[in-house]
Amino acid sequence: MTPIIIDIEASGFGAMCYPIEVGVALADGQRHSMLIHPVAEWTDWESSAESLHQISRETLLAHGKPVREVADLLNSLLAGQSAYSDGWVVDRPWLTSLFHAARVPMQFTLSPIEQLMSEAQIECWDTVKLQLIDEAAATRHRASFDAWIIQQTFVRSRELAES
Repeated sequence: MTPIIIDIEASGFGAMCYPIEVGVALADGQRHSMLIHPVAEWTDWESSAESLHQISRETLLAHGKPVREVADLLNSLLAGQSAYSDGWVVDRPWLTSLFHAARVPMQFTLSPIEQLMSEAQIECWDTVKLQLIDEAAATRHRASFDAWIIQQTFVRSRELAES
């Protein structure tokens, strides 16, 4: 089983931050990425987060999709399924903020990826993840790439754990 992975980039790292990009890696290999146009009450912005993900607030205002459109697309892709995150403790609240702002119910569940992992996977996770990032030779810290890396780390670490 290849898990569905969600990764979220945010406006910063504090409690007042909000989602700015969501990436999904589906079990069949498809990837989706959506920039999110901030709603009026989402004003917190941290330059350190912008430096990490290389997405400016101006880019979001010009190219971000409305929160309702993003929520509807996520529901259409994931309805009735379980998705996983390696940063559930922050991704879940950001996802909740998105759906609250969109005023639609989330039709899928988000759980920590650790729920699916064996002890052996956990032990080799960081090494495998760094190896995959090296192999991909990517320098961008973006949601769909991160979701794919997490998904591939899960698959490869499971293979290593089973061998």
